Amino acid sequence: MPLAVQIARPGGAEEMHLVDVPVGDPGPGEVRIRHHAIGLNYIDVYQRTGLYPLPMPLTLGMEGAGVVEAVGEGVAHLKAGDRAAYTSNPPGSYSQVRVMPALAVCKLPEGISFETGAAMMLKGLTVQYLLRKTLPVEGLQAGDHILWHAAAGGVGLIACQWAKALGYQLIATAGSDEKCQLALANGASAAINYRAENFVDKVAEITGGRGVKVVYDSVGKDTWEGSLKCLREFGLMASFGNASGVVPPFAPTVLAPKCLYVTRTTIFTHIAQRERCQQMADDLFNVVSSGQVKIHVEQRFALSEVQAAHRALEARQTVGSSVLLP
Repeated sequence: MPLAVQIARPGGAEEMHLVDVPVGDPGPGEVRIRHHAIGLNYIDVYQRTGLYPLPMPLTLGMEGAGVVEAVGEGVAHLKAGDRAAYTSNPPGSYSQVRVMPALAVCKLPEGISFETGAAMMLKGLTVQYLLRKTLPVEGLQAGDHILWHAAAGGVGLIACQWAKALGYQLIATAGSDEKCQLALANGASAAINYRAENFVDKVAEITGGRGVKVVYDSVGKDTWEGSLKCLREFGLMASFGNASGVVPPFAPTVLAPKCLYVTRTTIFTHIAQRERCQQMADDLFNVVSSGQVKIHVEQRFALSEVQAAHRALEARQTVGSSVLLP
């Protein structure tokens, strides 16, 4: 019987256990996929701890790549034997085999490995909708400054490269000099070690006091106020994560002096339609296949080592992307 990582209740990494899970045939609109690699993401931690409440018992994991074993009625874009990759609800990718909705499962081009596919779908599609669709009211043009927090993580390193390809000047923040160097090596125009320097002051210095048009922030509570200060007039605060905790309630009047815009985005709204999901994936596949964006798989863990993988992720000991190998 195939193995999967499940939790019976929210909690720490010790709540995750390998269990036998029966896997049947796909129903209408579903596929059965055998994983070759599984993506590891911070959203998995949110779901494990209960920050994002879900029914129990829960098989974790939002991202994977492998081979389609069977397709259900009505699935026309995939067939048995296809290489495929996805990020999708509901969770369940921490498994050897699963049955899942076919809507967000995309054919993986032959030139992209399973590890790369598993490491890039959630993170790469996140960068796609942020840089391509989550834009300030005045738009973004080549040469514009943008600020990206946690830029040495899996999402951030993709963003550094993709922003450079689009001609933007991405100012990266990270928690060490080594991580700052990594962001710079991947295309950031400047990098700030937020543990050693005040990022608000440095952004003002880099932009000649003007500020940035948009801040892309997955950190949350710790960077919120400083990020608002970094924005120029009519700037956009794009919040897409809560690694340091949820942003507390705020009065809209704090946005008034510079007429700022705020959005809280999620990838799953963007990929909820089959055609739109495929267009986003095609854009990602093209930029990766062209070599403009390289996916850095820096950590590999066996599925049985999932507790260690989560502890490393939470301790911010990882760089780039991580995968679980079934």
